[in-house]
Amino acid sequence: MTVGDKILLAHGGGGRLTDELIRSVILPAFENQTLNKLTDSAEIQFGKENICFTTDSYIVKPLFFNGGDIGKLAVCGTINDLAVAGAKPAALSLSLIIEEGLEISILKKILSSAAQVAKEEDVSIVCGDTKVVEAGSADKIFINTSGIGLKLPKADVGFEKISAGDKIIISGTLGDHGMTVISQREGMKFESEMKSDCGSVAQICQKSIETLGSDIKFMRDPTRGGLAATLNEIAAQTDLGIEIQESQIPINPTTQAAADMLGFDILDIANEGKVVIIVSPQKADRCLEICKSCKNGKDAAIIGQVIKSDEPLVELITAIKGRRIVQMPYGRDLPRIC
Repeated sequence: MTVGDKILLAHGGGGRLTDELIRSVILPAFENQTLNKLTDSAEIQFGKENICFTTDSYIVKPLFFNGGDIGKLAVCGTINDLAVAGAKPAALSLSLIIEEGLEISILKKILSSAAQVAKEEDVSIVCGDTKVVEAGSADKIFINTSGIGLKLPKADVGFEKISAGDKIIISGTLGDHGMTVISQREGMKFESEMKSDCGSVAQICQKSIETLGSDIKFMRDPTRGGLAATLNEIAAQTDLGIEIQESQIPINPTTQAAADMLGFDILDIANEGKVVIIVSPQKADRCLEICKSCKNGKDAAIIGQVIKSDEPLVELITAIKGRRIVQMPYGRDLPRIC
């Protein structure tokens, strides 16, 4: 499959089209050893210190949703990309592209939210940029954040560390962010209110690494493309298979009901406060205990394992013990989610 002649909305979805765009168009322009790893954060060595560096942009609609807003989302998203790389987040930039006509009161609310979560996570916002574009050019506001952090001394994570037998942990319920945003966008009401999981996973990642060291093989926050995209990327990069148990995957019943009503697979839906951890089988139970003891980890569960396989496939063992292949999402089912 080729990337095509024009950019589609689906090229930003975190699925197959995103991967094709990155590998066939973007990587060839800037190819280097660090970039080619395609990790959440780049790792750069300065003397005896290893620095992790990442950047991301946020275009969520609506700007405010139950559980967060674009300001909180931007700061948490960049903190999480550093944390899953095994780094302690230290400092962030925050740049704004503002559409002419945005109310100052809305801007202040967004900035206050970003500042609050940065303070809670002991991260400083140290630089930034502001641009204003004509009305109709930016859908109120877009935010870009970049972040740096120091690699934790015991961190030793990467695709190459994963082996058959390793266990897979998810730190909480799936799909809450994506389904909250789309339901709010569509004006849908449910008996039990949904809430985005927008939040930091830094405590979970740091405590797991400091306690278990190299037994933590790999970490990734399953944002665009959801759990399906993350697990398919792991399988493809390691040439190993993955089995997950449907009965073990934590899902909020209201979130599942919303996904069923709208025809979405919960495994494809974006999360903004979860981490997938690949851990050695000997330390999986201890890792689960650590996750459950942390903020944003109380619903953590061991959901499957890495296996030897003739093909690098992700398979879901259903509640009735059937099997179905979990495919890499093609594009973006839910635009403007993060």
